[in-house]
Amino acid sequence: AEHEQISTNINELNQIENEDFTLYEVVAVTGDVKGAGTDANVFVTLFGDFGVTPKVHLASKSRTAFEKNKTDVFRIKTHNVGPLKKLRIEHDNTGMSASWFLDRVVVTDMNRPHLRFYFACNNWLSREEGDNLFVRDLLGSMNPMDVPKLNKYIVSVFTADMKGSGTDADVFLNIFGENGDTGERRLDSDKDNFERGSEDKFTIEAPNLGRLKKITIGHNNRGSSAGWFLDKVVIDDMGNKELYEFPVYNWFALDEGDGKIQRDVLVGSTQPMGIVYNVQVMTGNVRGAGTNSKIHMVMHGAKGIKNSGKVFLEGGAFERGLIDIFNVEICELMSPLSRVTIGHDNGAVGAGWYCEKVVIYCPFTGIEQTFPCGMWLDEDEGDGLIERELYEMVSLRQKKQKKYPWSLWIWTSDVKGAGTDAQVFLQIYGEKGKSDEMKLENNSDSFEQGQVDKFMIEMPDIGRLLKLRIWHEKRHPFAGWHLGKVTLLKTLTMEKYSFECGRWLDINEDDNEIVRELPATGYRVTICTGNVSGSGTDATVFLNVLGDLGDTGDRLMIMSKNNVNKFEKGNHDEFLIESVSLGQVRRVRVGHDGRGGGCGWYLDKVMVREEGQPESMATEFPCYRWLDRNEDDGQIVRELVPAGDGLRLFNVGYQIAIKTGSVNGASSDSKVFVKLYGEKGDTSKVILAVSDNDLRNYFETGRTDIFTLETSDIGKINRLLIGHTNEGLRAGWFLDSVQISVPVHGKQYMFPSHRWLCKDEADGKVEVELYPSETLDIEQLNSYEIHVFTGTMWGAGTDANVYVNIYGETGDTGERHLKKSNNLNKFEKGQEDVFDISAVDLGTLKKLRIRHDNSQASAGWFLDRVEIVDNKDDTTYFFPCNRWLAVDEDDGQLARELVPVDEAFMKKGDDDDEDDSEATLGLEQKAMSTTYTVRIKTGDKKYGGTDANVFMILYGTKDDTGIINLKASKTHKNKFERGMIDVFTVEAVDLGPLKKLRIGHDNNGSAGWFLDWVEIDAPSLGQKLHFPCGRWLDRGEDDGAIIRELFPNPLQSEFSTPFVPYEIKIFTSDVFGAGTDADVFIVLYGRDAVCTQQKSLCVNKRERRMYFERGAEDMFIVELEDVGDVIEKIRIGHDNRGVNPGWHLDRVEIRRLLRKGKGSETVIFPCERWLAKSEDDGETVRELVPSDIITEKLSRDGSLKVTEVEVEDALEISVMTGDLYGAGTDANVFLTVYGDLGDTGERKLSKSETNSNKFERGSVDKFTIEAVDLGQIFKIKIRHDNSMVSPDWYLDQVEVLDIDTEEVFLFLCERWLSRKREDRRIERYFYVKGYEGVRESSASEKKNLALMQKSVDSNMNKKNKKKKEEEIDLPIIPYHITIYTGLERDASTTSRAYVIIIGANHTQTDRLWLDLQDGRKGFEAGTLESFESHGSDVGEIKKVELGHDGATPESCWLVDELSVAVPTKGVKYIFACKCWLAKDRGDGLTARVFNVLDAEAISISHKIIYEVTVVTGDVQNAGTDTQIFMTVFGANGSTEEMLLQKNEDRFERGQEDTFNMEIDDVAPLRKMRLRIDGSGSRPDWFLDKVIMRNLTTEEVSVFTYEGWLSRTHGPKRALICEMAAVVDEEVMVEVTTYIVQVKTSDVAGAGTDANVWIIIFGENGDTGTLALKECNKSNKFERKQVDTFRFPEILSMGDLSKVRVWHDNTGIAPGWHLEYIDVKDEIMDKTFRFPCDRWLAKNDDDGQIMRELACANNDYLDLNEKTKYEICITTGDTAETKENAWIVLEGRKGRSKEFVMENSSKKKRFLRGNVDRFEFSSKNLGDIAGICLGHTPKDGKKVKGEVYWHVEEVVVTERELGNKYIFKCNSLIPLSPKRDDFITVECTKTIESFASKARSLVPVKYEIIVITGDEKGAGTDANVFITLYGSNGDSGCRQLRQKFRNLFERGQTDRFSVEMLDMGELQKVRVEHDNSGLSPGWLLDRVEVTNTANGVTTIFLCGKWLDSKKADGKISRALYPKY
Repeated sequence: AEHEQISTNINELNQIENEDFTLYEVVAVTGDVKGAGTDANVFVTLFGDFGVTPKVHLASKSRTAFEKNKTDVFRIKTHNVGPLKKLRIEHDNTGMSASWFLDRVVVTDMNRPHLRFYFACNNWLSREEGDNLFVRDLLGSMNPMDVPKLNKYIVSVFTADMKGSGTDADVFLNIFGENGDTGERRLDSDKDNFERGSEDKFTIEAPNLGRLKKITIGHNNRGSSAGWFLDKVVIDDMGNKELYEFPVYNWFALDEGDGKIQRDVLVGSTQPMGIVYNVQVMTGNVRGAGTNSKIHMVMHGAKGIKNSGKVFLEGGAFERGLIDIFNVEICELMSPLSRVTIGHDNGAVGAGWYCEKVVIYCPFTGIEQTFPCGMWLDEDEGDGLIERELYEMVSLRQKKQKKYPWSLWIWTSDVKGAGTDAQVFLQIYGEKGKSDEMKLENNSDSFEQGQVDKFMIEMPDIGRLLKLRIWHEKRHPFAGWHLGKVTLLKTLTMEKYSFECGRWLDINEDDNEIVRELPATGYRVTICTGNVSGSGTDATVFLNVLGDLGDTGDRLMIMSKNNVNKFEKGNHDEFLIESVSLGQVRRVRVGHDGRGGGCGWYLDKVMVREEGQPESMATEFPCYRWLDRNEDDGQIVRELVPAGDGLRLFNVGYQIAIKTGSVNGASSDSKVFVKLYGEKGDTSKVILAVSDNDLRNYFETGRTDIFTLETSDIGKINRLLIGHTNEGLRAGWFLDSVQISVPVHGKQYMFPSHRWLCKDEADGKVEVELYPSETLDIEQLNSYEIHVFTGTMWGAGTDANVYVNIYGETGDTGERHLKKSNNLNKFEKGQEDVFDISAVDLGTLKKLRIRHDNSQASAGWFLDRVEIVDNKDDTTYFFPCNRWLAVDEDDGQLARELVPVDEAFMKKGDDDDEDDSEATLGLEQKAMSTTYTVRIKTGDKKYGGTDANVFMILYGTKDDTGIINLKASKTHKNKFERGMIDVFTVEAVDLGPLKKLRIGHDNNGSAGWFLDWVEIDAPSLGQKLHFPCGRWLDRGEDDGAIIRELFPNPLQSEFSTPFVPYEIKIFTSDVFGAGTDADVFIVLYGRDAVCTQQKSLCVNKRERRMYFERGAEDMFIVELEDVGDVIEKIRIGHDNRGVNPGWHLDRVEIRRLLRKGKGSETVIFPCERWLAKSEDDGETVRELVPSDIITEKLSRDGSLKVTEVEVEDALEISVMTGDLYGAGTDANVFLTVYGDLGDTGERKLSKSETNSNKFERGSVDKFTIEAVDLGQIFKIKIRHDNSMVSPDWYLDQVEVLDIDTEEVFLFLCERWLSRKREDRRIERYFYVKGYEGVRESSASEKKNLALMQKSVDSNMNKKNKKKKEEEIDLPIIPYHITIYTGLERDASTTSRAYVIIIGANHTQTDRLWLDLQDGRKGFEAGTLESFESHGSDVGEIKKVELGHDGATPESCWLVDELSVAVPTKGVKYIFACKCWLAKDRGDGLTARVFNVLDAEAISISHKIIYEVTVVTGDVQNAGTDTQIFMTVFGANGSTEEMLLQKNEDRFERGQEDTFNMEIDDVAPLRKMRLRIDGSGSRPDWFLDKVIMRNLTTEEVSVFTYEGWLSRTHGPKRALICEMAAVVDEEVMVEVTTYIVQVKTSDVAGAGTDANVWIIIFGENGDTGTLALKECNKSNKFERKQVDTFRFPEILSMGDLSKVRVWHDNTGIAPGWHLEYIDVKDEIMDKTFRFPCDRWLAKNDDDGQIMRELACANNDYLDLNEKTKYEICITTGDTAETKENAWIVLEGRKGRSKEFVMENSSKKKRFLRGNVDRFEFSSKNLGDIAGICLGHTPKDGKKVKGEVYWHVEEVVVTERELGNKYIFKCNSLIPLSPKRDDFITVECTKTIESFASKARSLVPVKYEIIVITGDEKGAGTDANVFITLYGSNGDSGCRQLRQKFRNLFERGQTDRFSVEMLDMGELQKVRVEHDNSGLSPGWLLDRVEVTNTANGVTTIFLCGKWLDSKKADGKISRALYPKY
């Protein structure tokens, strides 16, 4: 049963609990005793019904808590552990006066406030006072009067009576029972304890633990004689009258027994069943990180219920940068752990310790967990803690192979000389596999005669044990050992196995063997050495026989039964191997150690038979190969399979690439071995001796060595063991990673290691197990007869080597050299050569590639044809060629691709020699093949270029190109120079999608080459792929490879629509000087403004000179975008370069293939004009329209159809320049007109028909341009080139007249095109007046392009998802992402980063690319970048993937912190990543998935998405480029001021701009304030109205203004406007007049001359700042005077709640004593009084010159005890009920009684989808935090079956104040007569009424603590301001200042006391500074705000710079509360 229990345990644990969190309020009352207060760190742990909370630190250093007779209130957020049973309170004994007298503790669950638990203490927590305990367990009760009693345990400790058994050390005991544990108790009394042979008694008081299970006892090794021999412990449980005995009988000493000084002991147990946890503690690499203090640790199980007790980590070094490894044995299975406590006793000098992390591996569950710490445990650093709770970083969790603990006993026989001092080894075989070889540590006294030795071992689950092998190593005479028997016990299931032996393991006794297998059979093995010269060997040979049931292990072949001198030439040596039955023998592994002189060995074969079988039954294993480092393949170990079995079927090649790190001293001279473990088995340990890339000296720093291991197929690789033998001078080795490729399986495994394997580094291990981090996929005879016919012309033959590759449907043969022909002299003129090739069956042949290598003299070859006979089905394929393969003939290619043709076609050609002109087939051929443009970038590194010959092969899914020699670069004569990009063109037939390429060079000349990347663009496929490399191809660098395989990086691929071929014929006129050498380009236009890119017809100078000569006809075949069925027009021009660039073009003909059917269409574009600067109209670019379209379609009768079209059209353009100073321009102006049928292309406006001097101030210029019919014109693009003296231009409007239709299109512009004004753009788009469609700015055009690519990209992603349910369209929501890049070297990256947000059940966003703004390149080190992305709403976020597209080793990136905020959910997750995303750092991944469990979740303000439409008036100059700010006011608060983005062209005359905004949830909306700051070139704005649509509720609010916001226009001359919301024609806020009366007090010096401002707050928001200027008195604010101010035409705020009043402290004696302010609202006819009676003065009172005054009118509401609650219950759609329901309300002030909601037959309640209302009166419960809902039968009758009631939601409204509490239940409530069957629901949303908010506005002092970070330059001299935001509004911006003190210095804590009106629950603070002073940059660590009225402290973490030069350059930050 124990076993069952454990396995279910594990299953439970494997589901990581998403524990729900709750908020507890802990009130600690310090006693009224002398010295009662403490300054130590105080911690509390809560024990509840559902678990135990972590230890929570109550006060931070900055607070003064726990003073004598003081009450402290703490809010802690932690796991919800249910009703509390007990509480543990403790302190860490640090500080000056640590002793603490605690009176009591009260804990309240804030979500169920009536659950309040009282814990009486009334005792000292102290080392010196009382009973010296400073950890106490207190029992709780709901009744403050009730003090529960503790249980007493009397502990008797018996020290054994033997020499040295006593101890002086401190002894600690922890008792564990079923209800928890007592915690660590020091056993201490007055007398001298723990003396030899004594019994010591102690009393321990603790809460009742139930039945005791185990104890942990140990000592701390202090004192002179610390060693202790403990006999037993007896515990008398007084309360439960039970006696427990814990037998121990063991040493607790570092130098005796097993060296432990702490043990777990089970009740009555002699048999330990400990689980060993492997604990690695890493000390940070920080100055002074190490410590000599004693380190202890506590491991906590799931929900904290189980723990390990305090474990002292003895024997660790804890030095800087080291990893200490401990094996901790605990009698409890706790993995996976929920957390770890680690700390120290602060005991040594320099006690502080910097702990980096703790890694704990539990072999039993196979889970390795990482607990990052990265903090000081030091009284004087940071927060001063010396013990910390560490939480797991779940995303680093690793599942390894489980191992189970076994106990092993070995009996040495009682025979003379039976003992041995040799090392003993053991290996165990079970039904499911075998264990590793285990070394049994032989201490000096193990394996003695007649003795039993006990060992604890761990093995994977290998099923029932079948056999074991035991052996020792020593071959000298005294090592002999007589083994009696071996017993094994699996400690968890108590399975027991005994293996009898009773034989010697001795080279001189018995059969002279030192290996025994139990139970055993014998095998006779005959080894036959070959008869070859030098075939014998003197090396030590070993052999392993492998069968179905296991193997014999490697056995040394020492005692030959028939030859003294073994393994001589021609010998047959016989050996006997004893082993368990192996079943059918399958393989033999044989090898030698390569030692000795003639160690090479030629092995013929091995024969194996079972003992007693005749020789004829032997299985023969042939070899006939060398085992010699210098012969054959250099292997000295071989696996043999029986004769007749092909080797290929058994052995698999594993290619192992081992990369040594680039760390100083990383290289090793030691021998490296490796062992692979797979699903089907494992390999033996293999020493890696001979590598494939033969770098001679292996394992050098930064090198990669490649080895091949041939062995049996072990299936999928799970892990590998790698290590070295630790020999040689520099044995230490830093292993970076291992990569294993298995071509047979098509798999490649990556094993990151990145650690030392060295006795003196890190943990001292020289071998390590690695697990794969990722597995990638990488890539099955028939003979063919090849007849090659050489042509008959002169010189047709060749002596070069000819190579051929044949392609079929299923694959290709690979390139084969045509060697053995039927003719001696191959490939002679007119000859037929026949070759035979065998290959995998290719199916139907598709094509053939044939080439020669151009060697020998006269290598040119004219190939007539190739015929191939497929011998399988005797078909013949004809491949005509009929071309030269020669450098100097035809097109100079040495390789041809041939396609098969029909036999009939071949015959037809012979009859009539009709020469088909090849040109006509050019287009058709182009359509068949693919042209690849290859761009190759050589890295910008020293010596990066190469002169070697570079070649390349492209591999597609169907085929590859064969070797392409990259000879002619299109861009550079000298190719592959440092930092250059070379372009090549490659043609190929049908490769399929490209999957990889191979590139390399021949190492000629100065050959080393650093290749950065290769980009391949295949327009006809519509894809551009990027192949990153970033490595050397150099024999002397990196891994020495000069050929690399590159793979496309999917993140950098670009996709577009595939191109089609066009045949373009250009006719140059036959006129004098008609030709040109300029660069001629062409653009084709189709309908709907579809056009191709601009394409240059010539690639380089040479071609430009060749083409476009006078009277010439030039043909080009180009691939361009498909423009649709009609080519509307073309644009052709040249760049006017070269000698005589003028060109007279006659016409252009464009031919293209028809989409369907055979045939083509030719379009003729006549021109007959000059394109020359000096001729005609001086234009070098023309638009041509077609005159004729000729369609050639082969109809049945072979006729051609010709169609002709004529087109003509023109536009007249009028351009009006504005009448402003400096409006005109002399720059060249360009215009593009867009219609719904196309665009004109860009035209220069050169000849004005009205003015000789164009574009002057106030003038109108007219131009005519010819164009094809554009249809309805809707936008124009206009730009100038910023040339000449004053290029700035103010454009007023443009008018376009279509001469044909006489339609006029008007474009209102009214904008600058200037590099100096507005947004400094000189190119703009304008839309026709009244345009309704979607507008795009140039920025968003880029974005759209990106979006188009993106959507393809994400579709690509979709293909890869294995588990994709039907795509549900999830709504799109915003995600705000910030990324902090680390500060280390190489931390920055220029790669593109992305995140993917993953929700529950496989929902995830597409890749959200994080592209930096304003063209910045890359993430710089130390910066903080913010992004706003939009992606699918995945519900609750589970994981976040962060990655980048950099694929080269160079692109590494160190990410410190990632945060993802979801404004629409009001939550932000902060991930402390601190990890590399790099190919060669950390674990080599460029993408990482972070688990949300590792993140800190912070509540931020909840936003709603609104669609905002801003309408600018249609008035002259209405548009603006000023900054516009918006504030929205609703019934539930107001938003902060938000900037509206201009986005180039918003807020222009007559426009409606619509965009989405995230706005705080303040609905229903009441009013809006818009403010402009008057900046910009056109600061005036005519605002018509703003429309806001809530996208969730679809509610529309309209805000109308219809006026100017301007200092110079309009009647008001205001820059601010307030607009009331209109919803459904109803105005939300009325206009009123406010009369403000201000009474100055009757106090000496009360008056002021300063300027006074006021803001009035009410239920509709605030009035904005009102200056108290215009008044009835000339001298305002004099003593005892009342001043009256009128504010007409102001929006009424409704009922008022407060006013904020302040002055600017100017004038003489600016201090002001204000008595009160009255505000009268004329519409409501109501006056509100705001009493003050305080100073607003820097030198009086508290020095504040800003005050908030609450309204006195709101007190009248007398809250009586009784109130009414209205309850509305919505029943769900699934289950209604006929029975009754009941509800209990749980409020902050109390719990209501039970209200029964009756269901009668007359009035049916709780029907499906209905809402039922009930009203109950009750005492006032305060804020309602939770409800309990029950469901009971009407008349108490029995319940039959299961009946449920589905409750959707409950809304509770308190009637007096109108507060609403919403509970989203959505749960099924079972019908039950029991009163304790109910569900509790916590409040999801509270809507506080205005009356309630106004009532709570009382003045409160807030203590604000500001802690500055502790880093260089952290302090600031600037002025710091803070604004608090709470549920009752904001505090206004307050400056933090103190007199005579230098504030905000590095590492300093500053306290400020500020009085404000009660803010309610604090929601955020904004901290900012004014960037003044010498060093304004400031690193703010955190802000803590304490409300002194209720003692609640809210902590706001920051940890970021406010510095215009660091991080993100912001000097203002919003901080959210920690809880």
